[in-house]
Amino acid sequence: MDVKIQNVSDDLFLITLNPPINGFTSFISAWLYQNDVTCLVDVGPSSTAQGLLQALAELNVHRLDFILLTHIHLDHAGAIGDIAHAFLQTPIVCHPAGIPHLVDPSRLWEGTKKVLGATAEGYGPIQAVSQNRLVDAQQFTSEAIVPIITPGHALHHVSYWTDNYLFAGEAAGVYYPISRGRFYMRPATPPRFFFDIALESVDKLIASKPKKLCYGHYGMADDAAKMLENHRRQLFKWKTIIEDEIKRSHTGDLIGACVKRLFKEDSLLENFHNLSEDFKERETYFLRNSIKGFAGYLQSE
Repeated sequence: MDVKIQNVSDDLFLITLNPPINGFTSFISAWLYQNDVTCLVDVGPSSTAQGLLQALAELNVHRLDFILLTHIHLDHAGAIGDIAHAFLQTPIVCHPAGIPHLVDPSRLWEGTKKVLGATAEGYGPIQAVSQNRLVDAQQFTSEAIVPIITPGHALHHVSYWTDNYLFAGEAAGVYYPISRGRFYMRPATPPRFFFDIALESVDKLIASKPKKLCYGHYGMADDAAKMLENHRRQLFKWKTIIEDEIKRSHTGDLIGACVKRLFKEDSLLENFHNLSEDFKERETYFLRNSIKGFAGYLQSE
C-alpha cells in the first residue's frame, strides 16, 4: 500500500496518503487520535481509501468514536463513502454546509473535475453517505474534541481542538517541514477567498491557545501559537503585495508578477527552492491558485 504510518506522539498517528498523482507524495494525510476517544481526522481521496483502511487495520483500529472532516474537498473527504462503509456505527462530523454534498456528491465531483482536471481524476470520485450518519459540527459536543468553525480556505471548513492538538485542516495554511527549524509555508486561499473571514478564523485558532498544530498538508508543528502568528502575518504580507501589484495596472501576467514579488519578499516561501522538482511543480500550481483567490477578493472590493 502506498501509505506511510508515523507515530508522532503516544496518542497520535500521522497517516500519509499518496494518490497516483505526480508530486503528491507526502502531501495528503489523515490523523488518527487515540486518547479518551478514538478519532480519524480527514480521510483523504477515494483513490487511497483502501490504503487508509489497511493502515487502520495495521494499527488494530476496528472501532472509531468519530470521523471528523475538516472540509469536503476531495483530498480531505473523498474517501468518506468507503470509510463510512467500513465503520458503520461511527458518526461523521462536518460543517453543515457540507452535508448536502456528502449525501449527493454529484455536483461536488463535477465541479472538482472542472477546476482540477487530471488531478481530480487522480483523487477519484466520492461516494455518497447516508444523511443519518452525518453530524452538524455546530451541534456536535464532546468532552474530548471541540469543533471550531473556521471558514476561509473554504466556507465549509471546521478545525478540531483537543487538550494537546489543534487539527487545523487548511485554516492555518499549507506547511511542509524541510529539516529541523526549516520549513516551507504558504496560504491556502483559492477562489472564492474572503480575507476578513479567513483572518477571523485564524484569530479563533489563536484564541484557543493550542499546543501542537496538526496540518492537513502536512505534518505537525510543536509551537502552534508561533505558527499561527506566522500564518497571520503571511496573510497580511500577501494582501499588501498583491494589492500593490493590482494598483500597477498590469496588462500582462498579474499572477506571475505577484509570484516574483512573493518569492522575493515572503521569507516563509524561501524554502520552496529546497523542494524536489515534482513538489515544486505541484506547489507552483497551488501558489498561483492562492494568489488568484487574493486577487479576486481585492479586485471585487
